[in-house]
Amino acid sequence: MAGNAVGFGEDELRTLAGARSFERGVGYVDAVSGLEVGDGAVIATVHGSDVYQVELTFGDCTGIGVSGWCDCPYGQEGNFCKHCVAVGLTVLRQETIPHQRAAARTRALGLEAWLAELSRDELVALVREQVAGDRELRRRLELRAAAAHCDVDTLGERVLALVDPRPFERFGYVEYADARGYARQVEQAADALRALTVGGQAAQAVGLAEETIRMLGEVYGEIDDSDGVVGQAALAVVDAHMQACRGASADPERLAEWLVAHVLGDGIDVSDLDPLDYADVLGPAGLARMRQLAAEALQRSPRGWAEQYLMERLIKAEGDVDALVALYAKDLLPSGATHLRIAAELDAAGRDSEALAWAERGLRDTSTQAHVDGRLVDYLCARYTRTGRTAEAVSVRRARLRAERSLTAYQQLRTAAGAVGGWESEREAALAALWEDARQGRDSRFGGSVLMDALLDDKDLDAAWREASSGADERQWQQLADLSRTTRPADALAVYLRLVEQLKEPTGDRVYERMALLLQGARDCHRALDTMGEFTAYVCALRAELKRRRKLMTILDRHGL
Repeated sequence: MAGNAVGFGEDELRTLAGARSFERGVGYVDAVSGLEVGDGAVIATVHGSDVYQVELTFGDCTGIGVSGWCDCPYGQEGNFCKHCVAVGLTVLRQETIPHQRAAARTRALGLEAWLAELSRDELVALVREQVAGDRELRRRLELRAAAAHCDVDTLGERVLALVDPRPFERFGYVEYADARGYARQVEQAADALRALTVGGQAAQAVGLAEETIRMLGEVYGEIDDSDGVVGQAALAVVDAHMQACRGASADPERLAEWLVAHVLGDGIDVSDLDPLDYADVLGPAGLARMRQLAAEALQRSPRGWAEQYLMERLIKAEGDVDALVALYAKDLLPSGATHLRIAAELDAAGRDSEALAWAERGLRDTSTQAHVDGRLVDYLCARYTRTGRTAEAVSVRRARLRAERSLTAYQQLRTAAGAVGGWESEREAALAALWEDARQGRDSRFGGSVLMDALLDDKDLDAAWREASSGADERQWQQLADLSRTTRPADALAVYLRLVEQLKEPTGDRVYERMALLLQGARDCHRALDTMGEFTAYVCALRAELKRRRKLMTILDRHGL
């Protein structure tokens, strides 16, 4: 093992990745290829659902361990993914890693010494040779040269050309396979903007960055950025814009106006730009101007999502809870979700009594609604229970069951009433209401009756059998049979056989798996009835009838049927 040579072992990999990613990474070890060992890092390719590039950076026996980067979607979110694990395990199994690291160190020192020995003319010739064979390197150096010579016009043309997606388009669209190449060009544009700022042209960099961000917003809808690589590159452009604003001491009010126009504009915000990231540049004057503009925009479009979100962000940054409550209160959702949001903000501010009052108002405002945000009801009941107001918690649950006939509402009432020892009386009333609904056909829009669900959940099987003939769907019949196969095997068997007969016509793996499950239930019933001979005969006849369905035969064989 090479663990001592790289400063980590399997335990470190498991800790970084988590148990699940580590185990999945073990299965990818054979998919690792192109392992290139440097002095402090390794680069490799891992072949998974796509081809991914992985880089691990490591220390030595006294170093800091290992870190990893992978260009898979999970890795790009900053996670130590299964591909990193696979490369790490490959490194640990390479006995020659110490020698390869030493050789890489020797090569690096040799290259540095050779470059130091070259004359100016020789270095220029070497760079020219590399530029001639590497288009991307040439482009980067051209941008560096334009920035160094403060050639703003040339730099501007090159930056805008880099974010033009047309060279990557096929049929008017940048496909997934080309998105990474386009993202690299956007990153180069960001590098050029930073170089312009460092070169003393921050004011010009501000304007050019804003134009670049505008262009990205216009074209992003025509790019398949499933992995988010273009979005990440756009963030680099936003960072370059912020750096330029700081370097140019940008006018706070003018910057506030641009930021508000960008956030509320019609273009796609590819970078998810957050105006408050510019708070140090905006200062009090810029933030005040942004608040003013956001308020005016919200007045023009009271229900605009972007307008509401911007104002919310600004108010939260100021810590003005009353203003935030007032903002939310202007547009209360009929489900009570906004009331709950207000209660949560007041709770966070230590204003418990006001939070409770808003939650109670939410329940009153939604009393006639069929759908109420369950989190509001849960919040209110938790508050009541915590303060010893358990009877009120039961009352809330009872009211919700009256308004929303569902198994969940029934279960929650059972829990609340059970906590105070009053479930028996509550259950009788609840079942009476559900029974009346079942008789009137008011509770079966989405399947069998809620009454059946409640009886099954209570394991009241005798009552469930009485109700089943008039109010059960197939799911409930099967559940009832599953619960009764030992206590009422003859009744359960009849259900299983009827459901099997219904599955003879349809085809497909899911149908066949369900048929096998039903037959297993029927087998248990025959065992309880001591009639296994009948079951064997039934299955033989069934297999003969459906013998042309080879996949069904395979599934029955797998289940021992």
